[in-house]
This record gives sequence, C-alpha cells and structure tokens, in this order.
Amino acid sequence: MNASNQPEVYLEKVKEALASGSFLKVTLSNYTGAEPELKNIYLRLVEIKRQAKLSFTFRYKTRDIVKNFDLPEGEVMLGKYVQEEFSAATLFTTTVDWSLQRKGDRWSIKQLGPSMTKPEGSLLSHDKTKARKITSTGKQYLVDLGLTDASGTVFKNAQDKYKQINQYIEILSPLIASLPAGSIKKVADMGSGKGYLTFALYDYLVNTLKQDVQVTGVEFREDMVGLCNQIGSNAGFTGLDFAQGTIDAYDTAGVDMLIALHACDTATDDAIYKGIQAGAQLIVTAPCCHKQIRKEIVKGKQSNALDFITQHGIFLERQAEMVTDGLRALIMEYFGYQTKIMQFISDQHTPKNVLIIGTRKTIAEARKVEILEQIRSTKAFFGIGYHHLEKLSGLSG
Repeated sequence: MNASNQPEVYLEKVKEALASGSFLKVTLSNYTGAEPELKNIYLRLVEIKRQAKLSFTFRYKTRDIVKNFDLPEGEVMLGKYVQEEFSAATLFTTTVDWSLQRKGDRWSIKQLGPSMTKPEGSLLSHDKTKARKITSTGKQYLVDLGLTDASGTVFKNAQDKYKQINQYIEILSPLIASLPAGSIKKVADMGSGKGYLTFALYDYLVNTLKQDVQVTGVEFREDMVGLCNQIGSNAGFTGLDFAQGTIDAYDTAGVDMLIALHACDTATDDAIYKGIQAGAQLIVTAPCCHKQIRKEIVKGKQSNALDFITQHGIFLERQAEMVTDGLRALIMEYFGYQTKIMQFISDQHTPKNVLIIGTRKTIAEARKVEILEQIRSTKAFFGIGYHHLEKLSGLSG
C-alpha cells in the first residue's frame, strides 16, 4: 500500500462505514495544529430532527465544544483534520478498526479487530432500551445543567434525574396531545428551581412538537433565575425565560398550562388556585410537605374509625398527605377540572412521587353540590377546620 495515499485510504474507510451502517466513532489524537489547548476530536453519528449528522466533540484542556454537521460537510472537515492537524486517527466499526499514524513524513495504516460492538448513544444503536422523549445528544442545556458531557453521555450520578425528566415528558405528552392542536401558547412553571423539567418541557414543546409557545419559570431565588436564564440563552431557547418572584404574586393571566412540582405545603395550593384563576387547560402539580392539614388534624383531635392507624405518627403523616391531595382533587373538580392522581417517579428516587393532574372540562351543577358535601363531611370526619385551597377559592365560606 502506497504510504503517500494512506490518509485517503483511511478516509475512504470512514465513508464506507457510514454508508454500510457499521460506523461507530472516530478518535483524532496527537494534535499538531496551532489552536491553543485543543487535545482531541471525537466523532459520533447522531440524529437531530430525524436527520443523520456527524457530531464533533472538540476536547480542550478545560472544556468541550460540540458541533454537528451534515454528513458531506463533516466528511470534508474530517479529511482536513486528518491530513493537516492530527497525526493519529482511529476508526471504530462493528466489524473492524482502522488505525492511521504519522511519524514525520511517513504514514502507516493498520487493520485491527473490532474493539466495540455497538455505538455509544448514536442512532445506529441496536439496544432494546426504551426510546427517550428527551434524548441526551445535542442538548446544550443538559450539558450546562451537569447531566451529560459534551458528547451526550449521561453522567452516572445524573441517571435518576435524566430518567425523571423523561418520565415527566412521558406523562405530559398524552395530556398535551389530548388538547386542541396549538392551543398551548403560554406555560408557567411555578417554583421552577434549577429548571431541569422546565428546560425539558420547552425542548419537547418547541423542538419535538413544533409548537409556538412561551414558557416561563417562576423562582424566588434570584441567583437561580440568573443561572437558568443564562443556560436558556446558551441553548438558543428564545421562547423560554425565568422570572424572580413568588407563586402567589405571579400574574398567570393567559396561562394555558400551569406546572408546580414540589412546591412546599400550601405553595401547591397557591399554584393550583393560580391555574384555576387563569382558566388553564392543564394543571400539573407534584405536592410535598403536607403540613397544613396535618396540623389541622392534630388540632381537631377528632376521634374516628381510623384512630388505630393515625395514632402512629408515620401513618398520621401519610393520612394527612392523602387527605390533603384528595381534597385538592375535589376542589379542582368543583371548578371544572377532570382530575387524576398518579405516581410521578418511583420511591427509590424520591418520596415526593404523587402527581395531581387537572384537565379543563365542564361540570354539572348537581356534581358541584355533591363535591361540596364531600368536602364538608371529610373535614368533619378528620376534624379539619379548613383546607388552604378551599379558603383561597372561597369555598370555605
């Protein structure tokens, strides 16, 4: 084999692997160019908006930069880097590896046995894993949030959070699909925190469903708001912003979809009421810290058939959680929401695993009368003076 044309032979092997579907990745090392601190370039095949792309990860001393290119353009760029700026390149395929080395002016190419059998997160993967609504590749916000590296690999300590994000979107996707097409124009995420789920929802609505939507994360901590706005800007999410403030003070006029995940105690009630006031088509909350009703039960000291359970503190806590959320669902139904309560994420990840979902419907007047009686009798049974959402909405008299 003529040593002078071995880089061309190597590049032809890359093209053949891409064409045959056996391509796994390319690693470029021993950088000889002039760019400061560049060490390596890694190439993977990814799918973005249903199109195959070559993803280049530029590994610098202190950072990674990822750029995605159409296959023809990516092949041209690879050729330039192989022939001019790196002295070592390895092609990994499902059947064989090819190693290209340069020493001085001399090139050598070697055929090796395959060191990999399947791609790492590329569209060629034949793994039987469940397809994710939010893929990890090409997502700058996942990198900035510390969930993945620049190549899209989810960090080991971020696996649970990544699963939670996808389960969240899995739950919301059929609810969104059940609404009239294009009806969600304005979304508010109350108590958005670091914004993991806010970013994922915006990504899904805009980039997957192609909806024209404005999403706002409402968060009390000013530093967190600044961080999230910067991450959104880096990701190019022009319809996403984060506002500093409290749930009860935020103006929800015009909101079509309201989210409140793990808003503490009565802050969940504040969020639900804001959604009711706005006439939002969809209200989704994941409550936590059910203190208000537990205090009411302890204060009321009502003796009933559940005393043998609620005499134990841990069971009283669980009972208070169920009563609190059950009453929330009833009050939402009174105001015209079809409600359901379901598991959000499994107990092994977090105990905060209840999701209350309300979809805007109509309600008969007779059913509203029944609901008021259910609320009254439940309060009497447990010795509850009031429920915060009931008080906010004016149902407590």
